[in-house]
Amino acid sequence: MTTATAAELEAAWGDRVRANREQVDLVREEPDRDFYAPVSSLFVADPRRTGEEALDALLTIAEPGDRWLDIGAGAGRYALPLALRVAEVIAVEPSASMRNALRTGKAEHGLDNVRLVGARWPDALLELGEPPVADVALIAHVGYDIEAIGPFLDGMEVAAGRLCVAMLTDQSPASVADPFWPIVHGMDRVPLPALPDLAELLRARGRTTEIVRVDRAPRTFDSFDGLATFVRRQLWIRDDGEKDRAFRSALAGMARELDDDSWTLATPPVGLIGILTWQPEADRS
Repeated sequence: MTTATAAELEAAWGDRVRANREQVDLVREEPDRDFYAPVSSLFVADPRRTGEEALDALLTIAEPGDRWLDIGAGAGRYALPLALRVAEVIAVEPSASMRNALRTGKAEHGLDNVRLVGARWPDALLELGEPPVADVALIAHVGYDIEAIGPFLDGMEVAAGRLCVAMLTDQSPASVADPFWPIVHGMDRVPLPALPDLAELLRARGRTTEIVRVDRAPRTFDSFDGLATFVRRQLWIRDDGEKDRAFRSALAGMARELDDDSWTLATPPVGLIGILTWQPEADRS
């Protein structure tokens, strides 16, 4: 517990995000474009899947008559399962490739209660009508790299009538590539803010929060190349350069093939996943 004010914590959050981005700008070999375009298919998941603790915990919050707002919905990993449980899901996603993947999943599973909005948050509020626009506002593994976190959270609270929900990890998902940064770039990665930072910030903003923690299962991939593609994106390197050769050599010793022929990193991710909830306290006057 710290005595820092909300303004101080928001500034510290922004400083870390900015330092993380400046580090990428220093080493990047890939241009600044739709980051997820080459890997959007890796984020597609069956909306009727079972055995995922984080999803199960999220679904316990959903009520049949709810309208949910999924901010940064990606390919619909959580928007589509929620659509099976609630009246409507508004999926806000700025990436065109992710929206295309979500649109495909929506059609494949016959889910006509998902509305796609192609905009960044909180700019998307302008397209959504009079607030509150949903009963529940959700961010799932979104927010780690948001520099202006204060306005982002303000927008969530304005949008939500009943509850705000954040599913985050103790360390950002991008941290899976941290062991490769010294090998590939000769420097340690600047860590992004994550769940503990958000919980501290919300308390400083006067919010009462609850957190349900679940295991963070290792991410698996159909092939070694699929794993390499995923991690490489967090290193910002080309797949045919000198740094890529160093990366793949290191990955060969740090990857593990499982009994079902899938691949994962030998060292599992650190920490747990938290489902953090709080009551919106926005001034809508």
